[in-house]
Amino acid sequence: MNSATAPDKPVTLKACALTKLYHTGSVDIRALDGVDLELYQSELVVLVGPSGSGKSTLLNILGGLDAPTTGRVFFHEQPLDLNDDGAITEYRRQHVGFVFQFYNLIASLTAAENVALVTEIAEAPLTPAEALSIVGLGDRLGAFPSELSGGEQQRVAIARAIAKQPELLLCDEPTGALDSKTGILVLKAIEQVNRELGTTTALITHNRSISGMADRVLRFSDGRIVETTVNERRVPVDDLRW
Repeated sequence: MNSATAPDKPVTLKACALTKLYHTGSVDIRALDGVDLELYQSELVVLVGPSGSGKSTLLNILGGLDAPTTGRVFFHEQPLDLNDDGAITEYRRQHVGFVFQFYNLIASLTAAENVALVTEIAEAPLTPAEALSIVGLGDRLGAFPSELSGGEQQRVAIARAIAKQPELLLCDEPTGALDSKTGILVLKAIEQVNRELGTTTALITHNRSISGMADRVLRFSDGRIVETTVNERRVPVDDLRW
C-alpha cells in the first residue's frame, strides 16, 4: 500500500469538519474531531482503527442515523439537513443501504420476504430474487433465518440493503460475529455488489487484513482520520490472509 492522491471520480458524499460531542455528566467526549472526508463513486473504502476512535460515529452521520455537533455533509454536492427528519428519512430510504454486525432479520419471514421489506418502499428496486442471487443465495429464497447459517443470514442482510439499489452501502463490522471462512463469503458478497452495481461502499473492520480489498484505507485514532492509504490494486477477497 502506498499513500496517493484521491481517485479521479465524481464525489458521491463529502463530509466537512465533522465534530461530535457526547456529554456524560460533567465530561465531554469528543467522538469526532474535525473530520473531512470524500467518498467517490463506485469505490470501496475500508475504515480501520481501535474501538472508540470514531468510525461508527462517522458512518452513522454519513448514513443519516445521527447528526454532527458541527460540520456539514454533502450528497452529490447538495447539503444534507441532518436535523430535518423528513428529508433524512427520504435520503436513507432511497440512497443508503446499511449492513451491521448483527443481521436483524425477522424470524417469521423467509429470506425473500425479509428483502421485500425494502423493495416495497424503494423507487426502482431489484426483485428479492435478483438481490439474493447477487449475494449467492438465489436458491434460498424460501428459507427462514433459522434455516440459514450465520454467514447466509448476513448475506440476506446485504441483499436487503442493496435491493433498493442504493448509491451508498455502509457496513459496520459485517464480519465481526463470523469466523474467517464465513467472513470471506460475506466480504465476497460485498465485493460483488460494489463491482456489479457500482455502489460506493464504506466498510468498518477491526481486521486490518481486510484492508487489501479496498481502493482506499482510512485509519482512525481519537476521532480523526490520521492516515489515508490508496491500494495500487485491490486484492481479491479469496487472496486475503486472515
